[in-house]
Parts: sequence; C-alpha cells; structure tokens
Amino acid sequence: MKVRVSCDDKYEAQKLSSLLFIKDANETFITAILNVVGNELVVALKDKSAHSVLLKDETQVEIFVDFIQSVIDKEHKIVSTVVFEQDVEIVKV
Repeated sequence: MKVRVSCDDKYEAQKLSSLLFIKDANETFITAILNVVGNELVVALKDKSAHSVLLKDETQVEIFVDFIQSVIDKEHKIVSTVVFEQDVEIVKV
C-alpha cells in the first residue's frame, strides 16, 4: 500500500521522510502521533524526542494519520519513502 502526502514545502517533505523511515536500519522511526493542530503534526520518535511537521492542509494530515496508524500499531511496516518536491510517497507492507 502506498500514499502520497503533500507537505507545506520541500524542507518539510524532506524532514517527514527522514523522520519516518531509516533506510540503513530498515526501520520506522515514528512511534506515536502526539498532537495534531490544524495542518501541523507532532510526532514521537524511538529516541523519545518529539518533532513537528507541517503538511499542506488538514486533509493531508487526515490522510497521513489514517495511513500511518497501522504502522504505529505494528500491523504494517514502512519499506520506503521518496520525496518529490513538497510531496512524500510512503510505501508500507
């Protein structure tokens, strides 16, 4: 399954991609969604830190949260992320 979400800009897309998936370790780094305020997501990482990511709008936030929840619940696993300007394509199995 894959989804493409639009971020606020290219920097936010690169940040989201790097927070989501560590290619060298082949693991998902996000452990929880701590908060959603408008188009802003606050996520918790495995290292216990929290980071904010700005998506394009609230619809993109809903799409992302719905897609990533099964990964957080360990039902699925992210296998790749690709950045296309301000968009991030996320693939899970």
